[in-house]
Amino acid sequence: MNGWMGQLIRVDLEAGTIKKEPLNMQAAHDFIGARGLGTKYFCDEVDPQVDPLGPDNKMIFMTGPLTGTAASCSGRYEVVAKAPLTGTIGASNSGGHFGPELKFAGYDGIIFENQSDRPVYLYINDDTEELRDASDLWGKDVYETTEALEEACGEGARVACIGPTGEQGCLYSAIMNDKHRAAGRGGMGAVMGSKKLKAVVVRGSGGVTVARPEGFMAAMTDARTKLKEHPVTGGGLPTYGTEVLVNMINEVGGLPLRNWRDGGVYDKADDTSGEALVDSYLVKNKGCFGCSIGCGRVTRIPDGPFKSMGEGPEYEAGWSYGADCGVNDLAAICKANFLCNQYGMDPITLGSTIACAMELYEKGLLSEEEIGRPLPFGDAQAMVDLTELTGKMEGFGVELAQGSYRLAEKHGAPELSMSVKKQEMPAYDGRAVQGMALEYATSNRGGCHVRGYLTSPEVLGIPLKTDPLVTEGKAPLLKTFQDLTAAVDSSGICLFTTFGIGLPEIAAQYREAVGSDETDEEFLLKGERIWNIEKQFNIAAGVEKDTLPPRLLREALPEGPAKGKVAELDVMLKEYYEVRGWSTEGVPTEEKVQELGL
Repeated sequence: MNGWMGQLIRVDLEAGTIKKEPLNMQAAHDFIGARGLGTKYFCDEVDPQVDPLGPDNKMIFMTGPLTGTAASCSGRYEVVAKAPLTGTIGASNSGGHFGPELKFAGYDGIIFENQSDRPVYLYINDDTEELRDASDLWGKDVYETTEALEEACGEGARVACIGPTGEQGCLYSAIMNDKHRAAGRGGMGAVMGSKKLKAVVVRGSGGVTVARPEGFMAAMTDARTKLKEHPVTGGGLPTYGTEVLVNMINEVGGLPLRNWRDGGVYDKADDTSGEALVDSYLVKNKGCFGCSIGCGRVTRIPDGPFKSMGEGPEYEAGWSYGADCGVNDLAAICKANFLCNQYGMDPITLGSTIACAMELYEKGLLSEEEIGRPLPFGDAQAMVDLTELTGKMEGFGVELAQGSYRLAEKHGAPELSMSVKKQEMPAYDGRAVQGMALEYATSNRGGCHVRGYLTSPEVLGIPLKTDPLVTEGKAPLLKTFQDLTAAVDSSGICLFTTFGIGLPEIAAQYREAVGSDETDEEFLLKGERIWNIEKQFNIAAGVEKDTLPPRLLREALPEGPAKGKVAELDVMLKEYYEVRGWSTEGVPTEEKVQELGL
């Protein structure tokens, strides 16, 4: 076997059984791995109407054929389940070292079925697989759990686990691996918690072979050279991390401010930027397995009320706790992000939910008595305290744990939730970057920036510069980005590589690893196949139509380069469905389904 290991583990948590089975190689060929292959298995085995927190929702950990190889930034794996936050297909990608370690143990993935009646964790050590009691770990946070399991399972053990929020059903709880890496969006941690599965621990002594070593080495070297030479992957990201985007997005008027209410320009943006993070709190860079970029941040707040140490924040977390909450205290933003890692929560959703609560409070729709304190925009201490309260699932934190859509709906103002399909949109205002508006509306897992990152061409000029305020041409461009992203996520390498390399370099590494002679276009077609099967699942699950919050469609930006603009979704969406070969209602046609072999 080359690239793929050719073997899965299937765990029935109710029966307590563990079985090995051969990988479906036809499906692996058609859907690549990780996101695509996990989704294929899931869609074949699970009813789209399943309760996300019920026993019939399966949860699949899946690696890609490039995971654990010498390919550029090859540390990625995917967790697939029906998402509790959105009801969509949930596929959440994470880095670190856990995914490669699973490959080194000899497995492409793990399928978890049913629910345990007691807390357990799965232990894998090459050919040894055991379900072990986790009662003493239940209630512990991510750091405590990881440290306890590393001590119990020996040096080199890699841990993926949940914190208290996953155990207690926070709808955006994350699965954390290597303490600080997250399968973060959609609530995969809540699915894991519903199954009473506290952690997965893996140790492996093997390796991943490739079909054509000389060709693979040449393709890998070419990709790594280009990544090193590119100004983003070889300069901006290593130097400033993803927070380098703060000032760049602010300059185009696309930094959402105070729950997207007050425009896309923040006069204190520089206080929360990647440059400020380096100057004030950066300890060192950190990379995942096989990383040649090193965008991760190890940070320390040396003193003051937010004294702490951890990793991050990434740009989107820095924004949700920064501009979105009207907060410019970088120490508070870092502390809130650390707490999200510690308790296992998605900081994009939680920061955005707190911002929504701030607007509800200022509008008089949410009282001080209900919250337990005043909650105006800009209150950094309140923001941190509510993050910890949510992490502990106490007080008003229990309500925040439902996400902004359910919070706003409960208090009579669902329009104040800046979400798509009940998942909060990240840090790019679609009124100022029109292509991102279309991406949010059409993303198969709800409001999401990393399923088709048109910020690359619209702001960064990668691979070509487009006008962010123009709608023309955005639909076909987005389709290409979405299809390529699906293929990249499925291959097992980091999406950030696409700042410096593209389809030719990624497809070349894949071909040489698995021994394929397919063209670049055939590889990209697999990404389109993945996108369409995700869409089919969502339609069958009854997921709401592709749209945006009313604020983006009706309220023009009040200032900045995009002053007077709303998201021009209608014209872009019509063209998008056409280029996808879907009906006017956004349903894949029979011709498209047949073309893709679905």
